[in-house]
Amino acid sequence: MENKWFLLMVRDDFKGGKITLEKALKLLEKLGIQCNTIHVKYIFKDNDRLKQGRITIEEFRTIYRIITYREEIIEIFNTYSENRKILLEKNLVEFLMQEQYTLGFSKSIASEIIQKYEPIEEVKQAHQMSFEGFRRYMDSSECLLFDNKYDHVYQDMTHPLTDYFISSSHNTYLISDQLWGPSDLWGYISAPVKGCRCLEIDCWDGSQNEPIVYHGYTFTSKLLFKTVIQAIHKYAFIASEYPVVLSLENHCSPSQQEVMADTLLATFGDALLSYTLDNFSDRLPSPEALKFKILVRNKKIGTLHETLERKGSDKHGQVEEFEEEEEIEQEEDGSGAQEPEPVGDFQDDSAKEEQSKRVVRIPLFRKKKIKISMALSDLVIYTKVEKFKSFHHSNLYQQFNESNSIGESQARKLTKLAAREFILHTRKFITRVYPKATRADSSNFNPQEFWNVGCQMVALNFQTPGLPMDLQNGKFLDNGCSGYVLKPRFLRDKKTKFNPHKVLIDNNPLTLTIRLISGIQLPPSYQNKADTLVIIEIFGVPNDQMKQQSRVVKKNAFNPRWNETFTFVIQVPELALVRFVAENQGLIAGNEFLGQYTLPVLCMNRGYRRVPLFSKMGESLEPASLFIYVWYIR
Repeated sequence: MENKWFLLMVRDDFKGGKITLEKALKLLEKLGIQCNTIHVKYIFKDNDRLKQGRITIEEFRTIYRIITYREEIIEIFNTYSENRKILLEKNLVEFLMQEQYTLGFSKSIASEIIQKYEPIEEVKQAHQMSFEGFRRYMDSSECLLFDNKYDHVYQDMTHPLTDYFISSSHNTYLISDQLWGPSDLWGYISAPVKGCRCLEIDCWDGSQNEPIVYHGYTFTSKLLFKTVIQAIHKYAFIASEYPVVLSLENHCSPSQQEVMADTLLATFGDALLSYTLDNFSDRLPSPEALKFKILVRNKKIGTLHETLERKGSDKHGQVEEFEEEEEIEQEEDGSGAQEPEPVGDFQDDSAKEEQSKRVVRIPLFRKKKIKISMALSDLVIYTKVEKFKSFHHSNLYQQFNESNSIGESQARKLTKLAAREFILHTRKFITRVYPKATRADSSNFNPQEFWNVGCQMVALNFQTPGLPMDLQNGKFLDNGCSGYVLKPRFLRDKKTKFNPHKVLIDNNPLTLTIRLISGIQLPPSYQNKADTLVIIEIFGVPNDQMKQQSRVVKKNAFNPRWNETFTFVIQVPELALVRFVAENQGLIAGNEFLGQYTLPVLCMNRGYRRVPLFSKMGESLEPASLFIYVWYIR
């Protein structure tokens, strides 16, 4: 039956006799087969018996079977098929319930799968499934590892902004290094399209009273502020309807700050949040309440009430000067003054006991005069920038609409020495963590350690590929790639006892088991003979950080088989990500990266699943993927 169907599908293409590689690729596409051209080229060459660059219909059939008839899929099919030729509808139902953990299943869903994926009409009409149809179903998006119930906004979006992890970029305008590289509008296009909701803009005085955007005191190129704002206006809400925060690093004179304010108002219009929302005069609104809104994050003069009183008045020419405390750089050897970190009302008895055992460097500050245009200041509503001094100071004096920016080095010390206090701080105030200045190459830190303490805005250099951006992209796959992910309850509860460094004895760990079965058309290396291996890593709280590695399959990137099982006990799955990395073993120069995929542990489907692989730059490598079996208990 399948042979008859196959010949019917391809015979017209062979009316002129043999076909070339180019025509073979087009025919595979016509048959709905995703292929890596390089792999097909090698298979074509191996099956071209006369070595003339042209193949017969029988040779093409052999190529088709090599690509599509994977042994591991045949084994699964034969397990549930009563005659090893056809799956009855009841057989498919049994497979879906027993292997794919499909709950609340009905025959109508099985029927829909048959109608959608079975290519042989007579088999489809009999409500049955051939191997050809089963293979197409197993290769479909319905069998991906990422559970599609999380690919839309499903979380409660009515919590205050502080309750969410927010996808954030650092120096969004840069597309290379921090010193010499070009500034480019592409940063303000690509980041929001990827769901980024906090964009950074470094603003400086430009010629002809036009503010510019660039990395000050470096050789990076310059952009006009107005063109940056126009690009953001065009692309801000393509990927997500939830609010975008413009984090301004403002170095402009008051006159050019007024130009910035005029540009923001003229470009965004009503989308620019310039006044408090009804019912949110003394608390942060939710992403839901701020849909399609642009928020300005910057320094601000006075209170929200005073801003409201100035509503409708002409603010041009009004400038306020105030003193700001600027932190003085201190030596890392501890030469700065140190004392136990006071945490005031955040502290419980156990924290007080721990306090005596540690010391935290106290930042030293000097006064610095700042001039701010009232026109720009009044556009800052719920995201006022406030210098972070200590948790104790924030607890006593910081207002609900004030947010902090903390450098990665200081933030890392705080996560290690005062994690509980950090969590209680991020429960109340939006906290942004940014890369240290010495990362001139635009490298990134591991964002996981700051998500572990509830930091909302962990700002990364989106232009730099690698592990940190893999984690970033994986984290924000959740909740429909909206750029907002609701933090776990233990990072939102004011009575929380959670500490990422001390997992509670009575917690409920998750036991995750992954059977790595095979690889599918992995990115080919030299002559398609890669020595392939897979690393599976867990990222989360420190006790959950672990990785395991498969054996090496020699000289096979097309269809390596591992059949190895790995088990992970994850103490805090709510914060955990799992990362799959395929590599080509290199004994001298080190392993060659082939592809990776990262996602939240709790967003995984169970059963037989396909893991799509992505390049270092985050581009899809379809059809390259891993075939695995997943199950977990809690």
